[in-house]
Amino acid sequence: MTEKLFYKDSHLSEFEAEVIACCPADGEKYEVELDRTAFFPEGGGQYADTGVLGDVKVLDVREEDGRILHITDAPLETGIRVRGILDWEERFMKMQQHTGEHIVSGLVHSRFGYRNVGFHLGSEDCTMDFNGEITPEELAQIELEANRAVWKNLKVETVYPPRDELARMEYRSKIEIQGAVRIIVIPGYDRCACCAPHVERTGEIGEIKLTGVQRYKGGVRVTMLCGVRALADHSVKQRQAKAVGAMLCAKENETAEAVEHLKKECEDLKHALGEKEKALIRCMAEAVPAGEEAVCLFPDEVEGESMRLLMNRVLEGGHVLCAVFCRNGGNSGKGGDNARKAAEEAGKAGGAAVYRYVIGSRGLDTRALARELNAAFCGRGGGRPEMVQGTAEGSREEIEAWILEKAGNTV
Repeated sequence: MTEKLFYKDSHLSEFEAEVIACCPADGEKYEVELDRTAFFPEGGGQYADTGVLGDVKVLDVREEDGRILHITDAPLETGIRVRGILDWEERFMKMQQHTGEHIVSGLVHSRFGYRNVGFHLGSEDCTMDFNGEITPEELAQIELEANRAVWKNLKVETVYPPRDELARMEYRSKIEIQGAVRIIVIPGYDRCACCAPHVERTGEIGEIKLTGVQRYKGGVRVTMLCGVRALADHSVKQRQAKAVGAMLCAKENETAEAVEHLKKECEDLKHALGEKEKALIRCMAEAVPAGEEAVCLFPDEVEGESMRLLMNRVLEGGHVLCAVFCRNGGNSGKGGDNARKAAEEAGKAGGAAVYRYVIGSRGLDTRALARELNAAFCGRGGGRPEMVQGTAEGSREEIEAWILEKAGNTV
């Protein structure tokens, strides 16, 4: 059995050991077994340590049937002594997250009675699943109490109670444990069975930041950042707040008010533009000569929903049929500025362009006309008897001549 140095000293980052076994693993990897190790294998929701053994990289660590297997990128000779060096920054970061999780889970359990039914220490954040509801306001209170535990700089204790004492002890545990039970005790906050290494004192956690809560499987999932991860998150958000503040000419802690003001301005502008567009549509409709039963329009200023509004205005003027075409790639977002410019140039040169169309009538079934239009101009679309819409490809002159001819025959 490999001696587990990470249980004797969680802050041990370098050690010497003898290679007692080495055999090929999947691909070009190897499984190395030592007589003693400070590398923690994956377990308890915490992923494994990495680092080096001599000149060989340790990519992963697993525990199988009591054996601790170091997954390396090259073999090591059996019987030699090697120096192991952990990626200490990564290990310390994980201990900060895991000890922070104990404090938060202990507080949630003592206040609400909820159990931690899932814990995952990921590459970017840490998540905890509880079997009950927690509101954002309650989570903020839990966060404050958790940080008070950090500020107290409490000693994190590890105990292996005898079975008779364990039977009388109250502690959290997610699974039934065989053999000796290792209990992590944070006085006044938590007592939980756990196999992972932790910081020696709560002050080493630095800070506990609960960044989110969402409903999950009948309870909630809480996202957390501790220590170095919380600091990195603060740095990113501070840079973003500075950048947003500079763009809004506002202080960093007043950007929400500035955005609300900007939102109001945009809504007012949108309303004003909408009113102007309605006036423009009325002018366009009034400019259509009276007496024309079939009307075909190619307005550059009208797109999207305004195409339908223009069509209805023209029909209200007594015309039997109205077809409105707009070059694709405009404000609808289908194609962007480059597509719009290309379509405009093609239209000016008399070449083919893709148009969106809306065709309506108060007395005719426009679906047959749309089917013929689509067949003649590589189009797609359809609709109701009183209105069809879709896309067609061709030159303005060809489409307009086709529409007026077909509509004239129909009307």
